[in-house]
Amino acid sequence: MSLKEEFATRNFSIYGQWLGILAMILCFALGIANIFTFNVFLIIFSVIALVSSFVILFIEVPLLLRICPTSSKFDAAIRQVSTNYMRAGAYGVMATVQWLSIIARASSLIAAAVILSFTGICYLLAGVKGQAFVGSKTLGGAGVAQMIV
Repeated sequence: MSLKEEFATRNFSIYGQWLGILAMILCFALGIANIFTFNVFLIIFSVIALVSSFVILFIEVPLLLRICPTSSKFDAAIRQVSTNYMRAGAYGVMATVQWLSIIARASSLIAAAVILSFTGICYLLAGVKGQAFVGSKTLGGAGVAQMIV
């Protein structure tokens, strides 16, 4: 199934997965960009954004759990975030934390908060509509890990 065909399925979990990849890139880039400030609270939120980017990477690209040497506790924690509702909750928490960065000072971390919010909403809509979670084949879902290993 090509990327175009995946988007044509109108499954909100596919939209959420790709928005999650965008959120990961934004969290990483904006976390680095905002870490070089003199505001201690903004530095803390930047570090949280950096950590969130790596968590999102392992959530959205399941193939990495097989390839990267991680602890069994970390693997178990990431595997718990497998349903649409759990992913919506995880993204909701990450979005809330980034929205709280406004308390320190308005910064570009707001863009990460917006995309994290949209990602959580996509996963929530997938859950409410009763759509099963479908992983993108491009990102290592639907048996790609078994084909490689």
